[in-house]
Amino acid sequence: MLGMIKNSLLSTVETWPYRVLSKGEKVTGKPFDEASKEAALKLLKYVGGSNDKGAGMGMTAPVSITAFPAEDGSLQQKVKVYLRIPNQFQASPPCPSDESIKIEERQGMTIYSTQFGGYAKEADYVNYAAKLKTALGSEAAYRKDFYFCNGYDPPMKPYGRRNEVWFVKE
Repeated sequence: MLGMIKNSLLSTVETWPYRVLSKGEKVTGKPFDEASKEAALKLLKYVGGSNDKGAGMGMTAPVSITAFPAEDGSLQQKVKVYLRIPNQFQASPPCPSDESIKIEERQGMTIYSTQFGGYAKEADYVNYAAKLKTALGSEAAYRKDFYFCNGYDPPMKPYGRRNEVWFVKE
C-alpha cells in the first residue's frame, strides 16, 4: 500500500510520445477566456464525432491551453488548445472535419506544476502561475515564453474541480 500512496501522491510519469489534437493555429485578438472556450469547443466537436469516421471518441483530460505571458505577467491575446486523443485512437486517429484542427505528436516533458480548484479563468491561471514562479525561485530552469493551463473537469461538475498550471522544465 505504501508504494501505491507514493505513486499517487508524488508523481505520475508518462514516458512515451502520444498524439494530441490542437486548434492548429493560435487564436488571437480575443481575451484568453473567450479564445480558449472557442478553440476547446471545436476540439470537443471532433471527439464528439465531427471527423472523417463519424466516431464519437469520448472525452479525455486535461483540456490543455498554451498561454503566452507578457512581460508584466498578464496573458497575451493568443492561445493554443489541446486535447489528448483517447488511447484506442492513438495509432490511427480519425481525420478532423475542421481544417483548423491538427493532430500533433507530443513528446514527453518534465514539468513544474501547481494545482487549484474552482472554475478557472484567466485571472486564476495568472495568479497561480505567479505563485508557482515564486515557489520555484530563480534556480529552476523552465520555459518562460509559454506555460500550460489545464482543466480536468466537465463544466457541470460544481465541486472538487481540478486545475493546474504547468511550467515546462528546460
